[in-house]
Amino acid sequence: MNDMNDRFDAPLACAWIRGLSLRTGEPALPAGLLATPPEQLSEADRQQILAAGRAMQLKLYRFKDHRDLPRVKRVLGILSGIQPESLLDVGSGRGVFLFPFLRAFPGVPVTSLDLLPHRAELLGDISRGGYPQLTALRQDITTWDMPDKSFDTVTLLEVLEHIPDVQAAVGAAVRLARRCVVLSVPSKPDDNPEHIHLLTKPILTELFHNAGCDGLHFDGVPNHLIMTAWL
Repeated sequence: MNDMNDRFDAPLACAWIRGLSLRTGEPALPAGLLATPPEQLSEADRQQILAAGRAMQLKLYRFKDHRDLPRVKRVLGILSGIQPESLLDVGSGRGVFLFPFLRAFPGVPVTSLDLLPHRAELLGDISRGGYPQLTALRQDITTWDMPDKSFDTVTLLEVLEHIPDVQAAVGAAVRLARRCVVLSVPSKPDDNPEHIHLLTKPILTELFHNAGCDGLHFDGVPNHLIMTAWL
């Protein structure tokens, strides 16, 4: 796949390549490109960094821009109204939501949780290479012992349907949020074997009621249910 097909998030790709170079020494980049603040990189600098990544056959296509994906666009719109002071993104995965959020809310501290070590590592490299507002952790929200109300807003986007103890995940999200929890889930059955729950409005209402939260607002786009829980 050509990494420049469609719309490509070059600043994020550059941050990943720089972070990888700082952590491992590969690709080898000039000291000046590693030391320059990302906002001061010229277009020529970015192209040199991207060329180094392509020479290593790095998977730059993962930085295809998903900001216009309907569910991502709708959630970003919701967050624009909320204006979160800090964000916990649970199950960031391939960054389909997280990457557009980093670009849209550059001043907001973000903590990303993911169970898979290679995903936490990639996000850590992005942080190291140019997005210091991002903290990437390999962590299970259902067992995390962070203090209550540690984050202004918590997002659970395309993740609850994967979690065996969905009530524990909802309870943890409500506990960790100061203002609200925003989630999205598939709205109809699909053939993804990793989707172990179909979470309807009544089921989500009961889950959040059990967690002590009743201020729910439901929204949606084709094939996805979106909900904001106000605390």
